[in-house]
Amino acid sequence: MQQPRCAGCGIALQSEHTHTPGYVPESSLDKDSAVCQRCFRIKNYNEASSVTVNQDEFLKLLGGVASTDSLVVHIVDIFDFQGSIISGLQRFVGNNPVLLVVNKIDLLPRVTNWNRLRNWVQKQAKENGLKVADVVLCSARRNTGFDRVVEAVNSLRRRRDVYVVGATNVGKSTLINRLISDYSDLKRELTVSRYPGTTLDAVEIPLEDGKSIIDTPGIVYSSRLTEIIPREDLGAVLPDKPLKPITYQLNEKQTLFFGSLVRFDFVEGERQSFTVYVSGGLPIHRTKMEKADALYAEHRGVMLAPPNLEGLEGMPPWTRHRLRIQPNTEQDVFISGLGWIQANGSSGATVDVYAPRGIKVMLRDSIL
Repeated sequence: MQQPRCAGCGIALQSEHTHTPGYVPESSLDKDSAVCQRCFRIKNYNEASSVTVNQDEFLKLLGGVASTDSLVVHIVDIFDFQGSIISGLQRFVGNNPVLLVVNKIDLLPRVTNWNRLRNWVQKQAKENGLKVADVVLCSARRNTGFDRVVEAVNSLRRRRDVYVVGATNVGKSTLINRLISDYSDLKRELTVSRYPGTTLDAVEIPLEDGKSIIDTPGIVYSSRLTEIIPREDLGAVLPDKPLKPITYQLNEKQTLFFGSLVRFDFVEGERQSFTVYVSGGLPIHRTKMEKADALYAEHRGVMLAPPNLEGLEGMPPWTRHRLRIQPNTEQDVFISGLGWIQANGSSGATVDVYAPRGIKVMLRDSIL
């Protein structure tokens, strides 16, 4: 029998995985003109829900965007900027303008210099090969800056379709819902948008001027810690309130454990301070490097948690990343999904970061 497809977007329907494309309750699979959960929410509640795909499927989905005349809205998470920006996006969007929407700015300390942050974002985007027409800082949770997002979309769209792209947990659905409420009366049926080389279909949300918002699935990047830890530990790792920086004065050969998720060793350098920007729900333990292995062996998954011992069993083993912070530079040690550690010394340092295999760990210019 032919697999049933969504009457709204054309995707193959399935009833096993609620957060993947094409989900419907099992009782709806055999109904005529059944629509997937995402289309149902858009059509009946003016609301988009998040669905996810892996990176390869997403890149196939983007294959035809360059040949369109569209505005591309790329949403990133300021807490996990390098982990959520779509590397290589520029080659898929062609000459279409890109609006970079930076979400979750409410997590940054209230004393943040917003002009400096905006300049930092523009520089980081450029280093990732992304040409942006504009950058907007906002907070979906606090509904801050969204008027500016809508203004930027209105200014850049010029009666074009709008593609909204982003990784998981960056606030893409919140933005889609706001755009729906501002631009669409949803009087027409959802339409099918198919792309060459893939059966995965985005959802087109019709606009009053005959154009559409194209809601693309969220990309799953396994290089983010939040994608590989047990779901029950996300609350400890993902901050839900402004970060409270903690500064540690460290001598060389001292170690910080972030639960049992990540280990940070100050291998070599003069005594200096390191400021940690992570969720307040994540316990941090300091020890000497000479005692670190024994401490981890004895207390992993118990005192050094999250995750617990059972959660650790399902995670990749640690990989060591050696990073050399140059003298007289302002740099962060960035760990995707966990946060960052700002090096405050002027004399330089050598540090080792132990993180689950595949997690992005890097040095970057200090964000603050």
